[in-house]
Amino acid sequence: MTRTMPALLLAAALVLSGTTACRQDGSSSAPPSPAATASPAPGTAAAPGRSCTDPVFTTSDPDAGWSEGGYYVHNNMWNQAEAGPQTLSACSHGSWYVDSTQPATTSVKTYPNVHQDINDQDGAPLSTFPAIRSTFAGRGPGTGIYDVAYDLWLNGVGDGPGVTELMVWTENHGQVPDGSKVAAYTADGVTYDVWRDEGYLAFVAQDTHYSGTVDLKAMIDWAIGAGHVPPNPTVNQIGYGIEFCSTDGKAARFTVTDFSVALS
Repeated sequence: MTRTMPALLLAAALVLSGTTACRQDGSSSAPPSPAATASPAPGTAAAPGRSCTDPVFTTSDPDAGWSEGGYYVHNNMWNQAEAGPQTLSACSHGSWYVDSTQPATTSVKTYPNVHQDINDQDGAPLSTFPAIRSTFAGRGPGTGIYDVAYDLWLNGVGDGPGVTELMVWTENHGQVPDGSKVAAYTADGVTYDVWRDEGYLAFVAQDTHYSGTVDLKAMIDWAIGAGHVPPNPTVNQIGYGIEFCSTDGKAARFTVTDFSVALS
């Protein structure tokens, strides 16, 4: 898939009546990216100071994006029928921000993100990688309904048979994952509630983490051992961004100041 082609749209977001939260219902795939770079050391404080102040790429196109440094930064307004305006501005794959205005309704509207594709989304077996670690730093606006999350696609990308979407939520503001809570998982001092639905798994951090390093391989291995993911899946895409449900109808900003993936 080239970056000029439309993204693969998944099922429309599910609107929950009588609730203030919105359920995650999948995000869309995006065009391929080159190989990743090594990740820096872990961090636990607020986002590092690599804010984008002089963007070299800006778009309000619902499906536009930018390749840089082996990654792809994607505006990804996949639920356009319900979404409000959104503009992405980027200085690099690890330094970008999104200004988004989303109505006060409970469906997922957009997933602006940065991601790496493995072998042009064809993927590679998990056994190929002794380690998969990623460093992130990002902060949501603190208003409305959203989650800041990793989005990993296993055994394919998009809504297809045998595909698993595995998410890692690092910040949650009133959002509810699909499925039901099935376990707890603790690593590197962080405890996650694990939610499962058909073809979907979400590790939801119990406390907000604006920056840090995540051992994604360990999470996948645990999920396989628990029977939530088939053995030795292909790893097809690794992304990080924000799922906007609502900004209460007001302009809100999501800022990324660090992102990298280390595959070894």
